[in-house]
Amino acid sequence: MKFVLACCGMRGDIEPFAAVGRELLRRGHDVHMAVPPNLVSFAESAGLPAVGYGLDWSVVMEVSNNFWSFVFRNFWRPQDVVRFVRETWELGARCWGEMSTTLTSLADGADLVFTGQSFEPVAANVAEYHNIPLATLHYVPIRVNGQLLPFLPAPLARSAITVNDWLFRCLTKKIEDAQRRELGLPKATGPFPRRITERGSLEIQAYDEVCFPGLAAEWAKWNGQRPFVGPLTMELQTDADDEVASWIAAGTPPIYFGFGSISVESPADTLAMIGAACAQLGERALVCSGAIPSVTTGGTDFSHVPHFDHVKVVGAINFATTFPACRAVVHHGGSGTTAAGLRAGVPTLILQQLAGDQPFWAAMVKRLKVGTARRLSTTTRESLVADLRTILAPQYVTRAREVATRMTKPAENVAAAADLVENFARLRRVG
Repeated sequence: MKFVLACCGMRGDIEPFAAVGRELLRRGHDVHMAVPPNLVSFAESAGLPAVGYGLDWSVVMEVSNNFWSFVFRNFWRPQDVVRFVRETWELGARCWGEMSTTLTSLADGADLVFTGQSFEPVAANVAEYHNIPLATLHYVPIRVNGQLLPFLPAPLARSAITVNDWLFRCLTKKIEDAQRRELGLPKATGPFPRRITERGSLEIQAYDEVCFPGLAAEWAKWNGQRPFVGPLTMELQTDADDEVASWIAAGTPPIYFGFGSISVESPADTLAMIGAACAQLGERALVCSGAIPSVTTGGTDFSHVPHFDHVKVVGAINFATTFPACRAVVHHGGSGTTAAGLRAGVPTLILQQLAGDQPFWAAMVKRLKVGTARRLSTTTRESLVADLRTILAPQYVTRAREVATRMTKPAENVAAAADLVENFARLRRVG
């Protein structure tokens, strides 16, 4: 069978699809990936044919950050705000259209389209055009539910997500109508999440049930349409793994620090803050830039900033082998990194930089009592010291170890996801 995997985002968003794609390829299927242009080489390094899909995601994130910064700084100049919004929206519309064209061609003759959370309606409309099944992959529960926002009563949380879906529909209606018109499809009615569900699409939940207690029971009415498979990762080895293992073995277990594919505002100040905080606590620090040689995935460049004897700076590392050897993990709150920390059984401090799913994972580690969180922009040496003291307390260490025993295993998760996608395509083709 032919599977087309269309996904947007940073490296952490693409890896789950690459993991499933490799398993489908191993099973003898024809697999094609559509990924942001800067991540084509990453997909190809996993042995998967890939084409550029939309924009370099770092550009998308920069535009998004600039958008909100501009609006907040210039709200009293409505004409400038309207102009900026129009220019930003024109970029989004062009990206949407280019993605539709690429995916429409790539999905010709496919048995299934598999897509992620970002730009879901683009892939959903293309799948409808080709009359083939759609499977989606969610790293956080984005469909209407009462568990995602723990600080709100369940009915209010459901209402908030419903309102958000309708607002997104209002914002994207013109762009989506243009795509559907180009594809010869009738105008859509209602928010796209509802349409995707009503069409009977497979909505795979790539996170562990333990992270959102009660969610599986709430969604039981969908009769298996939203199966939980756990986080998906390839657990790739890196060139730095042996060196890091040797450094860890030569001293006390370190605290890991990493900020994903989004660079921090001031690498020098950030590293100085980490160094000072760890020195005060008598801890060693392992700082990961997130950069992968030969693959343009973003990250923070710590190569030209002062270094400290108790701090080791590295590029990409294998979380699966490194995190269990650390005392705690401090990171941006990406879904994959959060899951790796939970599986390792060590406490977590999330210093979130963006909106998206990071605030939800920050709230989750607090709810599970395996760590705490705050915004990176408000973090100081004093607050970092206090937060590290909090998560290194015995009750957090014990709780993190207990939660780790309830986490799923990545290899089993990938196999389960591939089974679901494979069987869904086969059943729908026969039907």
